[in-house]
Amino acid sequence: MTSSRPYKIPESVLVVIYTPQLDVLLIERTDHAGFWQSVTGSKDTLDEPLLETALREVEEETGIVATPAHMRDWRLSNVYAIYPAWRHRYAPGVTRNTEHVFGLCLPARCGVTLSPREHTAAQWLAHRDAAEKCFSPSNAEAILLLPRFMPPGG
Repeated sequence: MTSSRPYKIPESVLVVIYTPQLDVLLIERTDHAGFWQSVTGSKDTLDEPLLETALREVEEETGIVATPAHMRDWRLSNVYAIYPAWRHRYAPGVTRNTEHVFGLCLPARCGVTLSPREHTAAQWLAHRDAAEKCFSPSNAEAILLLPRFMPPGG
């Protein structure tokens, strides 16, 4: 790696932020215009708990401060090939990432404060529309599973 930044850990979280009405927050990446996604991010250290990673990434990327009680581990994980454009962020030879899926239900749509280093825009969409807009197949699949993770009665 050319900078002093350490390599990314190939274990990450995907956090689907949604409302009881099944509206989903998507954010657009700065490094690839048109790449819309949910909150994602890698562990900072090997021993960082995944819940801590999820809470940290939500706050860093959206400004939303959630508590552990608000975050739900969906107990789903995806292993996928790291896109070639991003492999330089990982140690040589690392080509796969394990992504753990979490959900964060907010009472209603809200404004967000984006990290300008990572994202340029945000929008709330109905969950099916959000799934269609995601560039990542695993992100789209997680959003489509959202009704399954809603509490009974709403």
